[in-house]
Amino acid sequence: MKALVVRLDSFGDMLLAGPAVRATAASASCVTVLCGPSGEPAARMLPGVDDVITWRAPWEGADAPAVDESDVTGLVEGLRKRAFDAALVLTSFHQSPLPTALLLRLAGVHRIGADSVDHAGRLLDVRHHRLPDRHEAEAALDLAHAMGFASATADDGRLRVLPPPDTAALTGNGPYVVVHPGASVPARSWSADRYAEAVDLLADAGHRVVVTGGPDERRLTRLVSGDVAVDLGGGTSARKLAGVLRGADVLVSRNTGPAHLAAAVGTPVVSLFAPVVPASRWAPYGVPTVLLGDQRAQCAGTRARECPVPGHPCLNGITGQDVVSAVQKLVKEKA
Repeated sequence: MKALVVRLDSFGDMLLAGPAVRATAASASCVTVLCGPSGEPAARMLPGVDDVITWRAPWEGADAPAVDESDVTGLVEGLRKRAFDAALVLTSFHQSPLPTALLLRLAGVHRIGADSVDHAGRLLDVRHHRLPDRHEAEAALDLAHAMGFASATADDGRLRVLPPPDTAALTGNGPYVVVHPGASVPARSWSADRYAEAVDLLADAGHRVVVTGGPDERRLTRLVSGDVAVDLGGGTSARKLAGVLRGADVLVSRNTGPAHLAAAVGTPVVSLFAPVVPASRWAPYGVPTVLLGDQRAQCAGTRARECPVPGHPCLNGITGQDVVSAVQKLVKEKA
């Protein structure tokens, strides 16, 4: 059986699809992932993936592309040539799978399943209803099971990636804490000054600190690192970042892709979690985690990209010392 797993949004979302991908691979002879550009690096790290197709969907992301008939036609024809027997369309709880399901139906996919609260007509063969407040990783796995893809007996259902490279040459020797300050969504950000304070306090408390970030975040990581941390801003691919996180005692991060990558390599997370999306669905999965941030703030559940509350109180009430205390708690539990 040739199976297609679709997850068209972000890097972290693709990582959360990992258990569902492995369940599919346990039954299928070949598993292809259809993902967006930001999810591609994660898709290529997932066990069970044989091939990856990358496509920008006009209904995904804050800067979605315009609808291009030739682009859509090209995708449909490309999928038709691959002759998939089954497809899982994985979406977040607030997204509709039906635009994707329509394209897959046009591409001749024989059996299509998705979570959908909307009437799907002939677009879905398995119209699954996710359990309330189900974590995104669990919801995706539930759908795979509903499609008849059973997890391998020894599979614990946690996040996982292929073994990352040794990154000791980047981090240096000895224990360390990773701080990842980047925030593509302002409503989920903590100020650079507060991150810098936390790094200083972590160093004062005896922790060696490594700061990570993307190529466009070098200025931020320099500021946060100061004179006390190893600055790896812009210096790690997705696979190298997985290696850096695997070697860390703890990751300190907002609700972002690297938090899910840390979970995939088994590293505890101090999560500065703005409640614009619910932690029950999006917190780091399957690893010890300390959530910092007021989960009952006025912004809770709004999915806002810009903070709707003056002063950003859900995260701005967190202090550098709060971060240090949370890190020390997780380090002690890990010992």
